[in-house]
Amino acid sequence: STTALQQDQEKIKHGKHLVLTSACHDCHTPKKMSDKGPVHDYDRALSGHPANLAPPDIDRKEIEQKNLVVTQTLTAWIGPWGISYAANLTSDATGIGNWTEKQFFTAIREGKYKGLENSRMLLPPMPWDMYKNMTDEELSAIFAYLKSTKPIKNVVPAATPPVTAATGK
Repeated sequence: STTALQQDQEKIKHGKHLVLTSACHDCHTPKKMSDKGPVHDYDRALSGHPANLAPPDIDRKEIEQKNLVVTQTLTAWIGPWGISYAANLTSDATGIGNWTEKQFFTAIREGKYKGLENSRMLLPPMPWDMYKNMTDEELSAIFAYLKSTKPIKNVVPAATPPVTAATGK
């Protein structure tokens, strides 16, 4: 019979597979330039938008009014909702290191920031409304894998609300 440790290892392995096939790295892993264009920087795997990277200098008001979307390093997006940044999903305290599995389920199933009931909604392009259809077993496996990742300290910037005509910013 399999031991509890073997079962945990299988769960983490399954979670890693789901993270890869669900394209979590596409947004949550910073990119680096290569001779083939931008590629995932796996030294910073799943650590979210780099804290030290300022938003691009663009006319946000025009972008938001035209319902366009601009991305930076594929970890930050500017659109009608403002600026959103890919979260740190690593096991570090600046990521999901202090989260409970219940918080993870709340984030994915209800689209709640940091998995907290009274928090704001997750912002585009996070497809939580698609991922919410994963089974409890799948989400539990993903959470187990994320909790097993290398902790990377990276405080992701807070989301920025949209520019309003009133402020003219």
